[in-house]
Amino acid sequence: MNTIFGPIPSRRFGLSLGIDLSPTSKACTFDCLYCELEPAKPIDHIPNPPSVERVVTQVEEALQRFPNTQVITITANGEPTLYPRLNELIDKLNKIKQDKKLLILSNASRIHEPQIQKALAKLDIVKLSLDCATPRCFKRLDRPLKNISLERIISGIEQFRKLYKGLLVIEILVVKGINDKQEEFTALGQVLRRIQPDRVDVGTIDRPPAYNVEPVNYERLFELSGELHGLPVTIVSRHFGQNYFTNLSKEEILDLLAHRPLTQEDITHLFDQPSQAAIEELKREMKIKKSKVGNVEFIEKSSV
Repeated sequence: MNTIFGPIPSRRFGLSLGIDLSPTSKACTFDCLYCELEPAKPIDHIPNPPSVERVVTQVEEALQRFPNTQVITITANGEPTLYPRLNELIDKLNKIKQDKKLLILSNASRIHEPQIQKALAKLDIVKLSLDCATPRCFKRLDRPLKNISLERIISGIEQFRKLYKGLLVIEILVVKGINDKQEEFTALGQVLRRIQPDRVDVGTIDRPPAYNVEPVNYERLFELSGELHGLPVTIVSRHFGQNYFTNLSKEEILDLLAHRPLTQEDITHLFDQPSQAAIEELKREMKIKKSKVGNVEFIEKSSV
């Protein structure tokens, strides 16, 4: 059971080595319309989670192979805070991370729980999603389990902010026709000014989504971000500042594309020439395919 993927260039955090805590199936408390994973009914647990020992061993091996990794990212095919031994895993990763930053990508559905706050407080960077500030928008866009309330998520983030000393990032992903209204961003601004995150990342769909939803243009992102005045806002773009020349095998490339589709620009900046040649072979073998989101073309693993 391989729990490691990448490294991949993260637009916001640098060269990132991913840890997938749900490698065998999607396990999430939400079924977001924009998710890049296949649609799946929300659940509150990870079936057959990998052991802490396996994850730590694979991270150690990957760090030896990819020493230029900048961030170790705890994620999942879904929600990583569902991992039953998260606190123990974070403690052990902190011991082996060297000079790397330890990051989690979470939908914040469990941030109100004291044990989750305790575990996440040990991380260098915590990125929490908050796409909506009104319950109707939240239920329509993020499609959570019935027992999850937006009010509890917001109050949980506020509590966590008071105890957390690391970098707290809030991500808002904008979907056309759902949370792209000025009044929604006015409400988000009010909530976020109470929370006072270190950064607010505002973006839109830029990878093939689970459902038939569309991105907004960057002009609209800038307009909406005007409602977040007094906050450190970043408009997410696909610009890269450097090349990484990572070498991956065909199997590793397929595993990476199963986790995250890439654009040709991603491929050019991420991979060395042998890896790019391997991608061309995978195209000819029809093991990877092209898809489009708006005007952006992606390479992803074929389902055939």
